[in-house]
Amino acid sequence: MAKVLVLYYSSYGHIEKMAEAIAEGARAGGAEVDIRRVPETAPPEVVKAAGFKTDSPHPVIEDVSALADYDAIVVGTGTRFGRISSQMAAFWDQTGPLWAKGALIGKVGAAFTSTASQHGGQETTLFSILTNLLHHGLLVSGFDYGFAGLNGVEEVKGGTPYGASTIADADGSRMPSEVELAGARYQGKRVAETAAKLFG
Repeated sequence: MAKVLVLYYSSYGHIEKMAEAIAEGARAGGAEVDIRRVPETAPPEVVKAAGFKTDSPHPVIEDVSALADYDAIVVGTGTRFGRISSQMAAFWDQTGPLWAKGALIGKVGAAFTSTASQHGGQETTLFSILTNLLHHGLLVSGFDYGFAGLNGVEEVKGGTPYGASTIADADGSRMPSEVELAGARYQGKRVAETAAKLFG
């Protein structure tokens, strides 16, 4: 049984919901799944003033070395001006020793994200996540067009071939839609199935 880590950072709960859907899909694909958050790096006064969601049910990952324990790592974070959030970047900036040992080479990697608008940097943020994974030697699993919801313009929705995504609206009021969550489940299942073929 493949072991999958869903690793995320979420300020307002959008990515948290997507992480849960990714994990649900990975479990449906036969994997053992852990969901972990990266540590918050914003000062407490900023967290409070900005109204960040702080009551997550998922534990914080304590040590970057834990990444080596998994067959697949699916990374999610909201965009910050078209790129990875500083919280997620700070976590990956600590992984130099893992890189030096090649500890993550050959594992499966994938990405998911959230933006305020349809053109708010989903693809560039996904690529900024995937860049970290590729430097570590992970084999990237995308979000393929086997998921029919990637097509169609009948509703506002996230989703790119580079990773599942959701659109939160400028005030954060829009939570992931059912089609976006279904896409995240699909991606999670594909990651689990790919990892099983490699490590099962």
